[in-house]
Amino acid sequence: MLNHPTMDALQELKLFGMLAALREQMQVPDCAALSFDERFGLLVDREATDRENRRLSSRLKRAKLRQAATVEDIDYRHPRGLDKSVMLSLASCQWIRKRHNCIITGPTGAGKSFIACALAHKACREGFSVLYLRLPRMLTELATARADGRYPRLLNTYARTNLLVLDDWGLSPLTDEQRKDLFEILEDRYDIHSTLVTSQLPIPKWHQIVGDPSVADALLDRLVHNAHKLTLKGESMRKKHKHVED
Repeated sequence: MLNHPTMDALQELKLFGMLAALREQMQVPDCAALSFDERFGLLVDREATDRENRRLSSRLKRAKLRQAATVEDIDYRHPRGLDKSVMLSLASCQWIRKRHNCIITGPTGAGKSFIACALAHKACREGFSVLYLRLPRMLTELATARADGRYPRLLNTYARTNLLVLDDWGLSPLTDEQRKDLFEILEDRYDIHSTLVTSQLPIPKWHQIVGDPSVADALLDRLVHNAHKLTLKGESMRKKHKHVED
């Protein structure tokens, strides 16, 4: 019997999916009736599935999504102006492949963060790298990183990520340093990678939050002009769900 040496070799080669599948085949007598090609094909399929599951797990871990949301879990029954056909189009991730942006606006509790995390989760499933950040915390982290030498590394991380999610845009006016940080990030990503932003404020009020008119024009031009826009409305989802979509 060569099974034990074979298993040892699969373990050494880190072919964990094939190893698990081989062990399962040994426990199922009917597998002996399959041809070599059929059994080998099952082993290879299992290894491919196992590797993709590990890659997905790694992408989700790095994404640090705020909520465990999926596009399949989005509630279309609550009246909040959410078009299912638009969501299905966004869930295809073609906008990310085309390096477009996405902006989700609406009142507190409308489900902005949930939808953003659901789209980000789908992007991970499609093989894209994702990073979720609350904008106020990101700006604080950048200020700290500038002082301790991590600033260039953080900017590089943001620049390389396929989909950057910036949640809670516009909670407070930006300082001059924060305007510069955001401009650097959006300039690095413009027409290269996609950015998803959520905000309680409608887009026409963003200039006021950014502050400096010339910087606001340049910054928002890189974010808004090629963005897919979702405008939510209605009562808070918190009144309906214990697990809140926001």
